[in-house]
Amino acid sequence: MRVGMMGFGLVGRQIYRLALDDAQADLVAISDIGRPEILHHLLTKGADCGHVRLEANHLVSERGEAPRRARLMCADNPAEVPWDAFGVDVVIDATGRFRSAANLAPHLENGARRVVLSTLPDGDVDRVVLYGVNQAEAVADDRIISAGSASTTAMALALKVLAATHAIEHATMTSVHAYTSDQSLQDYAGPDYRRSRSGAENIIPNDTPAPRWVERALPAVKGKVSGFALNVPVQAGSLLDMTVAFASLAVEAEGVNELFEAAAAADPALIAATRDPIVSSDVKGRSESLLVDLQGTMKAGENLIKVLAWHESLGHARRILDLAALYGGLDAAQAGEPS
Repeated sequence: MRVGMMGFGLVGRQIYRLALDDAQADLVAISDIGRPEILHHLLTKGADCGHVRLEANHLVSERGEAPRRARLMCADNPAEVPWDAFGVDVVIDATGRFRSAANLAPHLENGARRVVLSTLPDGDVDRVVLYGVNQAEAVADDRIISAGSASTTAMALALKVLAATHAIEHATMTSVHAYTSDQSLQDYAGPDYRRSRSGAENIIPNDTPAPRWVERALPAVKGKVSGFALNVPVQAGSLLDMTVAFASLAVEAEGVNELFEAAAAADPALIAATRDPIVSSDVKGRSESLLVDLQGTMKAGENLIKVLAWHESLGHARRILDLAALYGGLDAAQAGEPS
């Protein structure tokens, strides 16, 4: 699978690092407005990419059985990138800027077979797939697909585990999220009052679209989910704080923990559970989409259980590649080829 990527920020660099060890994905072209030497510097600074060198606008890695070469290009919008020149099968748009079907369509027009958006879409696209929750809905004819977001997937996974054995009346979450690159370090006038405040020194309340997309991916909780977000001055490691109202009064905290431990044992790449007293920095480098903090599970009322679970952007980067591989397999099956 030949992969192109637009946007080489935090998630883009994480996708690149993961792709180096992924036999199914060959990342052949990267578009970003940054200078190649600075992009290379950011990639190799403090990460396990010291072996990657910059060679005539190519990122070159010779680790593994075959060299990996990714062409760096400077482009400001999808219409400027000639994906057909690189034989790209799928483009991962990790810019966070282009979120509508209309804005993403030029990737297809310029030669890509499919686009995977790294965040939630603005409006309808062919499909929103929260990997581990509703990937069975994917079909080969999908062209513009959203991989959701880290917090959306975390919430959906947690609710999927609980809804498999218990009827849920309502679930509400607070996403305690590490600050993001679109926040300013100092107070700076933007389109939103709260988002105009310094992300480095404030806890900033935000709305979140996650509940709406969780309901669409998980029909068992349709009309039963609400949520809010807090951006906090932490560089990495985000927390899902979720309270669930069950139809039964018999649900206990330890029973909920046992469900999560069983889910982690069944799919350890996707879900983990720990009884260790971890904090946000302990989540760095974890590639699961949900790390349940079993010490935080508590009975909060007759039929209420509070759940705490961690996630980090690396887990979302891993799911984006998993999703691209899933569609690659669907294409192979449609063509009658081995996946």
